[in-house]
Amino acid sequence: MATEGYRVKEYHGPVKRYCQTLSLKDGDPELIKAYRQIHSREDIWPEVLEGIKSVGILEMEIYILDTTLFMIVDTPVDFDWDEAMGKLAALPRQAEWEDYVARFQKCALGESSNDKWKMMERMFHLYE
Repeated sequence: MATEGYRVKEYHGPVKRYCQTLSLKDGDPELIKAYRQIHSREDIWPEVLEGIKSVGILEMEIYILDTTLFMIVDTPVDFDWDEAMGKLAALPRQAEWEDYVARFQKCALGESSNDKWKMMERMFHLYE
């Protein structure tokens, strides 16, 4: 249950975090169920997981509330977002995956992950 919180990966040093958002097309419960299913460990394409890791991403989480998606990406401190997203978009099957999931998302067919997901600005943090 969400109110119990989620354990996060521990790193042996500082990391950078990126937060992004994307909306699904509509509130159809079957569409949302299908979108959740294709992101399950059983159904997500192994090439997608390997590609994410191969560009240097340490952890990626996607959260959902109704039709709003929120993604957290943890990376090494020296990670170059633009370079990594260029590499990711060029990997085998990545464009095919993006088109596959685009049928659920508010985006245009042919857009890369970097085009679809909108970077969020951190406006508050508790720690110093």
